[in-house]
Amino acid sequence: MKIVIVECEDWERRAFEERLCEHELAFSPDPLEALAPGLHADAQVLCPFVHSRVSQAALARFPALRLVATRSTGYDHIDLDACRARGILVCNVPDYGDRTVAEHTFALLLAVSRRLVEAVDSTRRGAFAGEGLRGFDLAGRTMGVVGAGRIGRRVIAIARGFGMDAIASDPAPDPALARDLGFDYVAFDDLIARADVVSLHAPGGARNRGLVGRAQFARMKRGCVLINTARGDLVDVSALVDALNAGLLRGAGLDVLPDEPLLRDEAEIFRAGAQTCASGDLRGLLASHVLLHMPNVVVTPRVAYNTADAMMRIVEATARNVRAFGQGAPRNLVSGC
Repeated sequence: MKIVIVECEDWERRAFEERLCEHELAFSPDPLEALAPGLHADAQVLCPFVHSRVSQAALARFPALRLVATRSTGYDHIDLDACRARGILVCNVPDYGDRTVAEHTFALLLAVSRRLVEAVDSTRRGAFAGEGLRGFDLAGRTMGVVGAGRIGRRVIAIARGFGMDAIASDPAPDPALARDLGFDYVAFDDLIARADVVSLHAPGGARNRGLVGRAQFARMKRGCVLINTARGDLVDVSALVDALNAGLLRGAGLDVLPDEPLLRDEAEIFRAGAQTCASGDLRGLLASHVLLHMPNVVVTPRVAYNTADAMMRIVEATARNVRAFGQGAPRNLVSGC
């Protein structure tokens, strides 16, 4: 089979060449959109990462395509309807970064709770007095986990190790898990009202877009902290800015923001044919820029998954997905494809 692997770093190329040496491999360091029209049109397998938009138009460039093997857990960058119409299977990597993302959740939380970014900036300026840098303990506070799946349950386990109480909201409660980890399932609205820290681990998409907005911020404990390592569109960022400015929230730690492509390349806004912001105007984009500069907000550039260990697990799982497909026994198929 011919396999096209985009957004591929040099180390990934070497790793794929070792693991898929029986296939014809083509590599590009750039996203799918940057490939020249007609290039690799004979490919049967496409391996994108999260910054490639696998749209109907992109799929049309590969008439022989039979499989999209994304190197990610999420697949909202792939047009599943277009794949289904073409009979193209889609598989993902469901469990490469559970611990990795959970650990980053607490990296963000500790950065907020102990004001680490401000403290580092202070010492770099030669100021060692520590004035205005008082943080707060995690022990004894309540961690509210929205989505107690593979990542969420890791977050709960870490929270319990910090001496925190834990509650979770999930559409499919697991009583045995709750007993083992020592937490309670509660309704989403109850969690929002009770938690000292709200950590989001729910899927994105239309169903959950704006899951946390003005109504939810108004119900949160004063001094609550919001952590989002899931999807940017789960949070109404304009409402988040207002809640922070009003002192309703103590702070926020964000690894994801809506309209990330526009944040990465602001010139994209002015290019002919460029997509507008998801909100239909620039309010959300402006709010994201405001969040980047607020002292009680820590923003990282979608790197919760990004450790050497996790990235190697992605390569190994993707190679297994491709080999399984070639052997007629596809694995890790996305629902509906």
